[in-house]
Amino acid sequence: MEERVLERKGLVVRHSLLERIEHWAVALSGLVLVATGFFELPVARRYFITEIPGLGWSGDYITSLNIHYAASAVFIAAALFHLVHHGLLRHDGMVPRRGDLRASVEVIRTFFGKGEEPPFDKYLPEQRLAWAGMAVIMALLILSGLVKTWKNLVDPQMSPALVLTATWVHNGAFLLFILAFAAHIGALILKPNRPMVRSIFTGGVRLDYARKRHPLWMSRLEGESRDPDKGKKEG
Repeated sequence: MEERVLERKGLVVRHSLLERIEHWAVALSGLVLVATGFFELPVARRYFITEIPGLGWSGDYITSLNIHYAASAVFIAAALFHLVHHGLLRHDGMVPRRGDLRASVEVIRTFFGKGEEPPFDKYLPEQRLAWAGMAVIMALLILSGLVKTWKNLVDPQMSPALVLTATWVHNGAFLLFILAFAAHIGALILKPNRPMVRSIFTGGVRLDYARKRHPLWMSRLEGESRDPDKGKKEG
């Protein structure tokens, strides 16, 4: 289901089913990668994680590594699909724009009662910046992870300097991914952003909320509903 206004239900479709599948594929595989990344360190037995029902395997390095590989396949596939799919459809709604950083600071100020929010498009300026930041982090994780995997499975004699560099990059990006994920959850907890949470699960947001907080998007969307021949570039 593409973006459209459901007037009778008082909703507007913000994310299609395919977009939600993309999101959850990255999110869930990312969480598995974080967990198994920790389990590959000698922490599961030390902190009694192995005693948790269903996590007895977490103390086995090889099992954790194999699950890590499986989750990474899903993670990489979802990331590539996202880039190719939205790139081919020319969805540019999440691409950062000039002035996003300044606008993000102004939006944060409004959370403390200083000023009023400007009219928004489908995505907030901080969402576009966060998307770009996460894209860089994911690229670093994937590229460095591929180097480490190649060394483990194909070329054990790979250059030690290259492996060490890949390991440091992977570990640094790993920490950045955790911080970015925490920031993402924290942003959704903020009261002005909470109505957007339902779209992650159902695809829709309240129509009154969208018209009030995202008037630029709604103006274009409702204009297109009256003129179906008009193309969309927002994703």
